[in-house]
Amino acid sequence: MTVYSQRLPGFHWGRLAHCQSGWVAACLALLIVTPLSGEESSAPLRPIQPATVVRSDRIDPRGSSRLSLNERDLLYAELARDARPLEQQSRQLHRLSLLLRPSVVHIEAHKSKQTSRSSSYDHQDEAGSGVITRLGDRTVILTNRHVIHGASLDAIAIRLDDGREISPAQVWTDAGTDIGVMLVEETDLPLARLAADDAAQIGDLVLAIGSPFGLPYSVTLGIISAKGRRDLDVGEGAVRYQNFIQTDAAINPGNSGGPLVNLRGEVIGLNTCIASHSGGNEGIGFTIPIAMVKFVAGQLLSRGAVLRAYLGVSLDNSFNLATAHRLGLTRPAGARVTGITPRSPAEAIGLQPNDVILEFAGEPIEDDDHLVSLVSMTPTNQQVRLRVFRNGQPLSLEVTVAARDSFESDAASTASPR
Repeated sequence: MTVYSQRLPGFHWGRLAHCQSGWVAACLALLIVTPLSGEESSAPLRPIQPATVVRSDRIDPRGSSRLSLNERDLLYAELARDARPLEQQSRQLHRLSLLLRPSVVHIEAHKSKQTSRSSSYDHQDEAGSGVITRLGDRTVILTNRHVIHGASLDAIAIRLDDGREISPAQVWTDAGTDIGVMLVEETDLPLARLAADDAAQIGDLVLAIGSPFGLPYSVTLGIISAKGRRDLDVGEGAVRYQNFIQTDAAINPGNSGGPLVNLRGEVIGLNTCIASHSGGNEGIGFTIPIAMVKFVAGQLLSRGAVLRAYLGVSLDNSFNLATAHRLGLTRPAGARVTGITPRSPAEAIGLQPNDVILEFAGEPIEDDDHLVSLVSMTPTNQQVRLRVFRNGQPLSLEVTVAARDSFESDAASTASPR
């Protein structure tokens, strides 16, 4: 078998092996790459260049997963359709912000405090928020006591949404609840509406409006996380009468005194403090409920101070399961009485140690702090029905609560009087 091969410069080809007689066998070409003796390579080696492909013939390796222009148009149409319910909710939030922003104010209070062992004074500025409303026939700004306490009237600057700056004509504060009320003389101010007492429920959507970190009229959204938070350590100037709403709407320093509002645009409370390791929002903020705000603010406006009711009992602040079982209860519900103040309303109706007060004015009592909060917001000399558990049996009693001021001297010698 003869093999024909083309000789390339600088290379030579070998022979194919013979095919075996009687068989049709495959033949193998052996390429022996050796330089020809006495010859030099006449051309340098070059890499093989890929064939040129026109742009229209190029292939996208991910093309099958990409949307076509028609598919993109269809997806935009689907998004527009499905966004309508969410946009309806967003429009509600937009309307709320538009309505409430003018009734929220930014407050700056310049305070002077005399230093100990010296006649010099320390000066500090406190910033917070407030909400304009009407109580009776007077226009007031509700805020926190700690925002304005210690500042003179002319050292309190109230900045409105329209750019005006005003000062209060008169100020009242209550240390027991950290509520402050400022009377203003302007009559053309936009007023916020206050919600009905105890209308807020756990899970309700709410907005917080205020000046976090000095950024006025900031709006945040969240829900009511819990109600009836009491016995909180709120730092210097502890708030004695507590019944906080808890919310995860972002509240930061500067939100103090600003409103928490429901989706109807009604104020359900005043934002006052946060639980935080960092000093910023961690999703746990506390709000004074509007029922307490209205009671205290009304007393401040009418009397200049809060006149609180008095029952005349000492309570067990560590009422536990073992004690409840000993008294015949399945669990520690209500407030256990440990002592009675002489000549008090409690003594007049025959309350006794180890009585457990289960209801006050028709509201179930959760613990001792709950009872304290309810009594503190009861008008003096009002008759109230009590439901009491005694010696394994429930009984109902009627009590006329007195004014706390009448018992302050007696109460001072009795442990934890209520």
